[in-house]
Order: sequence, then C-alpha cells, then structure tokens
Amino acid sequence: MQTEKEPPGDLREIEHCWITMTDGIRLSARSWLPAAPDDAPSPAILEYIPYRKRDLVRARDERNHPYFAAHGYACVRVDMRGSGDSEGVMTDMYSREELADAIEIINWIAGQKWCSGAVGMMGTSWGGTSSLQAASRRPDALKAIIAVCATNNRFDDDIHHMGGCLLTDSVEWGAALNTILAAPPDPETVGPDWRAMWRKRLASVDFPLQNWIKHETRDAYWRWGAIDEIPEAIDCPLLAVGGWADRYSNTVMHLLAQCRAQSWGIIGPWGHHYPDGARPGPGIGFQQEALRWWDHWLKGIDNGVEQAPQLRFWMQEYQEPRDALEYRSGYWSSELAWPSANITEKELFLSRDRLESTRNTDTEGAAVPFALKVGAAAGDTGYFGRAGGLPTDQQEDDDHCLIFETDPLEAPLEILGSVQLRGSLQSDRPISTLVARLNDVPPHGEISRVTFAVHNLALDENGEPIRQRESDTARSFSLSFPNAAYSFDRGHRIRLALSSSYWPLIWPTPAATRITLHLERTRLILQVRAAGVERDPVIFAKPLAFDVPSINVISSPSLERWVKTDAESTSRTIYWHQPLTCVHFKAIDLEFGYETSAQYSITFDDPNSAYTKFEHKLQFRREDWVIEVVGRAELKSTATTYNLSGSIEVRENGATIFKRQWSPVIPRIYS
Repeated sequence: MQTEKEPPGDLREIEHCWITMTDGIRLSARSWLPAAPDDAPSPAILEYIPYRKRDLVRARDERNHPYFAAHGYACVRVDMRGSGDSEGVMTDMYSREELADAIEIINWIAGQKWCSGAVGMMGTSWGGTSSLQAASRRPDALKAIIAVCATNNRFDDDIHHMGGCLLTDSVEWGAALNTILAAPPDPETVGPDWRAMWRKRLASVDFPLQNWIKHETRDAYWRWGAIDEIPEAIDCPLLAVGGWADRYSNTVMHLLAQCRAQSWGIIGPWGHHYPDGARPGPGIGFQQEALRWWDHWLKGIDNGVEQAPQLRFWMQEYQEPRDALEYRSGYWSSELAWPSANITEKELFLSRDRLESTRNTDTEGAAVPFALKVGAAAGDTGYFGRAGGLPTDQQEDDDHCLIFETDPLEAPLEILGSVQLRGSLQSDRPISTLVARLNDVPPHGEISRVTFAVHNLALDENGEPIRQRESDTARSFSLSFPNAAYSFDRGHRIRLALSSSYWPLIWPTPAATRITLHLERTRLILQVRAAGVERDPVIFAKPLAFDVPSINVISSPSLERWVKTDAESTSRTIYWHQPLTCVHFKAIDLEFGYETSAQYSITFDDPNSAYTKFEHKLQFRREDWVIEVVGRAELKSTATTYNLSGSIEVRENGATIFKRQWSPVIPRIYS
C-alpha cells in the first residue's frame, strides 16, 4: 500500500490525568495538546472506549491523536468506567451509566482552559457507537462526530445477532470482553491503590454473554442505545465510515437515510478497522479526511466539506475469491444524496433453477435444503482483519443449496443498497431459518459471494415474535440483505443460493426443518444504479506512514487455521489460533501480549451437536512482574436450552490469584 509521510508537529502529551464523575468515580484520560499557550485554547476531540489506552490500543491511539494535536486540537482518550486505568466496574455494554459518563466528560473537556468550548467525538466500533449515543443526548459542547464501523441497530447489525439468528461471534466476544475488563490497571499510572482497585473490579466481574443469548428478540434490552430507535435525536454533523467486509456495514447508509442532521458517509472495501490500515485495501488517508472534517465543524474553516457527495463508496467488482486479500477489485464512486434518485428496483422472479424478468406461473413448491455442511466457504461473519477470514469459492456451499440463476448478463449491472427477497413459504416447524446468498458466477473461474442474509422465521422483520401459526401453513416473508455496492460484469450470471443453515456463522435451529418456497409468489428485488450518470471523481489522500520508535515488536506470528473432517465426512471441526503476539512499549517499559484460539464443531445429521469454544489471553510484563488474564467461553445446545459456560482466570507470576466460572442454562424460545 502506498503511503505518505506527515511532518511531525509540536504537541504536549499528558500520559494520565483523572476526570472525576459526579458520583466520585475517577476516569483515566490520556491527552495530547497543541504546543500553544494556555491563553490560546483549541477545539477538542474525544475518544471514549473500554479498550485500555495504556496498552491494548496504544499503537492505534498514537496514529490518530498526536496527528490531530499537531494540527491544533486537544485530543483526549478516556478509558470507560471499569476498564483500563479507570475506577469503577463495568458489567455489560452500553449501560446508562456509561452514556451519562460520556456527557460529563464532554462537559468537563469543554470547561478546561485549553479548550475553546467546541468538542468533537470519534471512535471505531464501540467508540463509534458511543459517539452516536452521546450525540443523541445533544450536549451543547458536542459540535460534530465521526463514527467508524459503528452500529445504529444493536440487535441486527452488531456482533450478537443477524436477522434474529444467534451469531457465534457473540461467543467469541463473550470471552474477549471479560478478559479485557478483568485486566489490571497499571500501577505506574494509578499509584499504590492499584491492587485494591483491581480487586474491586474482579469481585464484580460478570458474564454478559448470557444476557446477549437470553434476549432472543429485539426487546427493551437491545432497543436501549439503538440509534435507529431515535435517529432524529442526532442534530450535530455526522461523518459515518464503514467497510463492505465489516459485519457493521449497514450502518452508514441507514444513518444517512434516517438522520435529519447534516450527515455524510464513506464506505470502503475494508473490514472492522480504521480505514488507513484496514484490509482489504485500498486504504485511505483517514487522518487527513478527519482533519478536514474537524477543521470545518470545530474551527469554522471553509474547506469544501459540505460540498462533498453525501455518500462516497467503493464499488466492488468480481475477483477470484480468496480467504485473504491485500486489495479488493473495484473503484471509488459517489452519490450526491442518499437515498438516491439514481436507484431503481429491478425484479427477478424465481422459477425452476432460474431468475427471470417475467413472473413464474408454476404453482409447485421448491424445497430449501437443510444441510449443516453449508457454510464451509463462508469465512468470518465480519472481517476483523484476521488472516483467512474472507469467503472463498461458493460452489462448495452451493452444491448443498437450492439454486436460482440468471442468463449471462448482456450489459454490466451495478447494485447499490439492500437487495430484498420477498415471497411466500411454509415450514414444518415454528423455529426455522432461511439463509440467502447472492453470488457472482463468471463465465470461467470461481464463484464469488456478493452479500448474504439470514432470517429467523420465528421473528418478524423488526426482530419481534410473530403470531404463532400452525406448522406447514403458507406465510409471507421478507428478507433484507445487508447493504452492498457491486458491479456485475457483462457475461456474468447472478445466482441466488438458499439454505436453512449457515454453520459456523449462525447457530443451527433446534431441529432439522423442511421449508417449502412458493416460487410463483417469490421475487428477488435488486437496487440497480442508473448507468451513464455523470459523477464527480472521488479522490482520497493516501494513508500516512507512521514511525513509532517507542513501540518494539517482540513477536508477531501468523494466524493459523485448519479443518478436520472425519473419515466418513459426517462431521467437521474448524480451528483457528492466533499465537501470542507481543510488543514492548518503551515509553512505559511494558511488554504487552495477546493470544486467541477458537474451535467450531458439528455432526452433519444433528443440529444439536453444534459446539463452539473461544479462549482469549492478555499478558502484561515488567521485570519480575507478570500478569496473565485468560477468558474462556463455550456454547452447546439442546432442542430447548442453550448450555453456556465461561470462566476468568488471573495469574500473577505464574500463580492463580483469581478464578470465576459460570454455567448458565438458558431456555430456547425463539431461536
């Protein structure tokens, strides 16, 4: 990837200071301030997350905040209550206390003598979502936000569920979050009371994964903090950034369509990271793009930000699917406004093996296979940058699916937005799953997945339980694919592949199901982009090259993946392992390491044989002081229960000093 150098500017760095909340809890902040007299205050930028500013995301913080500080901004990175070097406890995500703290921090920053009173907020993932949530409360000092890889729909567009189906990613995150929250504050930051502070944190450590699994529908638990419940609440300028390879890719276009505020969006080919260093490329100069945003909204500089197209995006093109890509084929394009008048609907009707422009009159049904082998070519649910996590040749999965396909296209066809599958079906069980994949079939070569969707048929489109019906009675359905931008080339075919399982991405239904699709009443609706419309070129600065001499990489082994299938091909076990990766932060003389392993297994004739396990380890080392925190989470199920287990183990200099285990049994009602 080509990069550009940015000359360093003058700034002042404050490794740690306390921000005291009204209840007396102190939150720890790291700051980078412009090297200017205190009588020349600057606008401020806040990033507020639980990801340990001292070590876990230290390298990432040092890509962003010193750059903005050198260009005249006071940057403040705060550990959330109960995480990193901050006091208090955290037992779950997106609590009311967490949001209240955010508003207090914004007001505290605005009142500092080095701040002009104008505050911006930014972040990726949890930090982007927190920025949206804070903006919905409209604090006077918050003038603009940048939300990267964020979610505005906590139930359907997060790491926990998709289309009302439980994601195995939820189990992985259940192990990882606990490990992060059980890690100690740094004694050199918080002082001699660090151990008492840590003990209080450990005494309160909980297992939020059980909440994520217990709440099977979009109830009040998921609606809290979901911005799509109150999109009109955001009235400050918003820049939403996302990636097509990210699980959270829906958010950008949904926010542009829903928010009344001045809002703009950028969607690249990336996974779940800031776009200057994300994969697949090409990356963009995120820091330069963000600086233009802050200069306009926080300093009032007329630099053309408002004249940018409302949506800039990477239009993906066909390329041979590989599980790891440095670069994603395609090109930058834009729409002046979103939703766009340049989008029209194209209907394709289902007939025997065919997608056609005329409606089918065949009244026979088509069976959707229940095959637990489907998913072998799926990759990860959302691409978090792990090597080998992208989808591969789809033919391996298509062989076990109900297939519908167009003739070779006579001209290129661009889709932009959410594809819809609408129609009628019947299922022999109240709990069943419909999985749909939209694939690109070239004249020669491997089949590429464009986008996929899943739908728990026990729930409606809003994630709420449907009225109970007798089994095997006809019912209408509507399945929405995640937003996509893709150009099908001339001579290629569009393929729709249907199944009723997608392991190991989603948890299987309690029993094998028989779904019958009514072809004469079912259609695929593509959001087609008008050809020949003149559009302004989209040009981004190149990613910056950052030299961070204070960080020394000790070990950085490659991620390992392997698959085991028994001799009769009746079961499959998938493993991946990220060996211990270690860095040394010279400025604070700390070695920090992390390691993760995963396992998914299933027997193909038994959906209740599904099993997944994750282990996540963090390590902190300084001379003769070594702390290791290991979090584990496992999930099994029966036809009526989710059987969950988890643990946290803390070791100091090799001796276990704390251990807690959980084994909740959770009723399965809707999934």
